[in-house]
Amino acid sequence: MAHNCKNDVECCEATEVHEDLVRLVNETMPDEEELYDLAELFKVFGDSTRIRILYVLFEAEVCVCDLAEALHMTQSAISHQLKILKQSKLVKSRREGKSIFYSLADDHVRSIIDQGKEHIEEE
Repeated sequence: MAHNCKNDVECCEATEVHEDLVRLVNETMPDEEELYDLAELFKVFGDSTRIRILYVLFEAEVCVCDLAEALHMTQSAISHQLKILKQSKLVKSRREGKSIFYSLADDHVRSIIDQGKEHIEEE
């Protein structure tokens, strides 16, 4: 059985390129910039503190003080994570007096988390 795969990954035993499939993939693949942006977005979800912040925001619009209290973290640590979430357009903020309140930017954020949660809970 001659094949070029390593580490017990299953591979084709013979090389046979399916031209129609390759053409379809090439026609539907997003451009490099879009792929990069998508990968960067998913990196933002790769931090459990940011996920915890998003779970709080599923329930209510909150200020940094509330988030810090709810998550047992410093306001500084929370602010740092909120900045990353805001840059990625996952959360938005509004000022009210001396407080700044944060909320989810849109329903896509909840959908992305819900889909991920469903995926890890599959058997």
